[in-house]
Amino acid sequence: MAEQGTTPGGRRGYAGTWPPRAAAPAGGYIPARASIWRPFVETLRQWARAETGAGRLLPWVPVAFGTGIAFYFAAEHEPVLSVAATVAIALCLLALLLRRRSVFPAVVMLAAVAAGFATATWKTSRIAHGVLARPIFSVALTGFVETRDVREKTDRFVLRVMSMESQREVPKLERVRLSVKKGTAPEVGSFVELKARLMPPLGPQRPGSYDFGRDLYFQGIGASGFVMGAVKTREPPAAGGLALRYAAFMQGLRDAIDARIRTTLDGDQRAIATALLTGRRDAITTPVNDAMFISGLGHVLSISGYHMAVVAGVVFFTIRALLALFPALTAGHPIKKWAAAAALVAAAFYLLLSGAEVATQRSFFMTAVVLIAVIVDRRAITFRTLAVAALIVLVIAPEALVHPSFQMSFAATLGLVGLVQIGLPNLLASPDHSATARVALWGGRELTMLMLASLVAGLATTPYAAFHFHRVTPYGLLANLAAMPVVSAVVMPAGLLGLLAMPFGFDGVFWAIMGFGIDWMILVTQWVAALPGAVGRMAAFGIGPMVVASAGLILLGLLRTPLRWSGAVLLVVASVWAVRVPQPDVLVSADGRNVAVRGGDGRLHLMHSAKDAFLVKEWLAADADARTATDSSLGEGVSCDPSGCVTQGPGGAFVALASRPEALADDCERAALIVTARPAPRGCAASVIDAERLRRHGALVLRRIRDGYAIDAVKPGGIDRPWSPAVPGDGESETTLRTPASAPRPAVDATPAENDLQGED
Repeated sequence: MAEQGTTPGGRRGYAGTWPPRAAAPAGGYIPARASIWRPFVETLRQWARAETGAGRLLPWVPVAFGTGIAFYFAAEHEPVLSVAATVAIALCLLALLLRRRSVFPAVVMLAAVAAGFATATWKTSRIAHGVLARPIFSVALTGFVETRDVREKTDRFVLRVMSMESQREVPKLERVRLSVKKGTAPEVGSFVELKARLMPPLGPQRPGSYDFGRDLYFQGIGASGFVMGAVKTREPPAAGGLALRYAAFMQGLRDAIDARIRTTLDGDQRAIATALLTGRRDAITTPVNDAMFISGLGHVLSISGYHMAVVAGVVFFTIRALLALFPALTAGHPIKKWAAAAALVAAAFYLLLSGAEVATQRSFFMTAVVLIAVIVDRRAITFRTLAVAALIVLVIAPEALVHPSFQMSFAATLGLVGLVQIGLPNLLASPDHSATARVALWGGRELTMLMLASLVAGLATTPYAAFHFHRVTPYGLLANLAAMPVVSAVVMPAGLLGLLAMPFGFDGVFWAIMGFGIDWMILVTQWVAALPGAVGRMAAFGIGPMVVASAGLILLGLLRTPLRWSGAVLLVVASVWAVRVPQPDVLVSADGRNVAVRGGDGRLHLMHSAKDAFLVKEWLAADADARTATDSSLGEGVSCDPSGCVTQGPGGAFVALASRPEALADDCERAALIVTARPAPRGCAASVIDAERLRRHGALVLRRIRDGYAIDAVKPGGIDRPWSPAVPGDGESETTLRTPASAPRPAVDATPAENDLQGED
């Protein structure tokens, strides 16, 4: 037997000649191609180590925190606050104890998820209030006016309820939102007495659409409606409090600014100028408002990161330039930090003036973190800055996560920060030859950067615009390139100068300059909106593709190694999934008075016993249908009489909307599906959606299957949330509606009428 020795390379072998033989699989040696996987796996490990290295964890914390909030809103019933808080605290303590272990990143992410879940649960518990479940046709209310909106056709205000009287028992409501005739809304801070008709907050118009009731719940509003009769101002029984006095002061300031703008501008000029400075954008006419969103300039109307950056930037550079005129200050004092502090004060004032909406809060926090970084000598625009701003917003208002403005704002900001971190260094590099230098001298780099910024922001917000508004903007880049330089260089600076000049009475000239810039913006947006194919419509595709697209954007934005391209793969998957989602065959409103049926031409046809233009507009938008709610083609193929309507649905079967009891007998004989707001008849041979089902589950979407219909409900069985409480007696909802196979049909009298008898009979 050979003795073990040492090879020249230092490895031990046998007889000092051969190295130890590697174990080979049965039947032969390892194929040479197996070695391909080892470098690949090692490369993946290196990329993963780079992504989890020092300083790479913080940007993922708000992602995990937001995931916990998303889990909260996906829950079927309200979580137990004590349990959620205990789990979150325990995981945070565990992460603290394991901070020097290799499992620390995973534990931190779990702790952040639990913290987000607990924060959302705590916020809902803290603001808990009553929500109206059924309409009240007459109720006497007294209370303080907290906010007021001036709109195109009607005005609207929020009333903090002090007392309410009704003929039937209703839950105590803290706030209600009421519409009034234009020009009759009471002043903010006043104590009023009125009569109103109240309705429950508007829920989703179809499964998967935006929940307006949830939005109102987190605003503390438990019902909406309209005033009946006059609004009488009374002496308040008690003081309204500091918050009400602040709201009245800010509303008075906004009204004063609007009044000063009104002396120079009118129409959409005035409305857009007021929107840019105070956040009140309801007075913009519908054609201009639609054109703004079709062209991709709708983001200008909502005060967000762009506006806050312009305000802070103008103040920062102006103050710094003025201070730089004095050499003594430049040499011995940190004028850059002073300018950043002044810009921070200006941004805070702009936040308060504009009403501090969610998008504006996010923008302010982002801007504040950047300016504070300048003050403390840190890098300003980084993913850490974005992460800190996101955490602040989500802690203060966790409900912002499901709001379109938050999603679109952070998606755009994520793309822009990535552009600054990756693309800006290359664009600002010194030109290496004369042709490039000449292009750079004439603004080529700035133009390229503007184009890239518009393109990146537009692409990043596309999934959310398609999901919430069912539209994309094919010419958004063109509109932004044509309009945004004027808005940045003329409109916003003129507006700021107008605000500064107001106390001195020299503001008129600045409003006029602002009006010229707004005219150019309106001209651009109407031109772009009129281009062929400018209206990019997208049918509803559900939350699944949007979640996948969000994950893709996050991976593409936050990862630094080639692993980031996995995000591009997810975006492709989300796009394919979105366009392949089947569209519904039947839509039923929550009150059972409106039914849309997909006909043989592939379009929706409407049966209704009560017109609801907003509902029909939402249905058509979700179907990528260009028709309006008043289009006569919606009624094609629909036969109606005072008892109801009938139309031919998918597969040639008939769908009936029964308004009167006497119509049900005939409908049960001939229709495959009946929708009625009345109790379902017994022994009906058709599938029936009756009042009880609609009361428990709200609006429905049906898709034709072999032996009936697949059902998707706004409120599936078991769902019970504070903004959408379960109906008593609610159980598990049916996911399918099957056609009765052997339902006994009513006996029909076969005796012919005497007048119908013929001679041969």
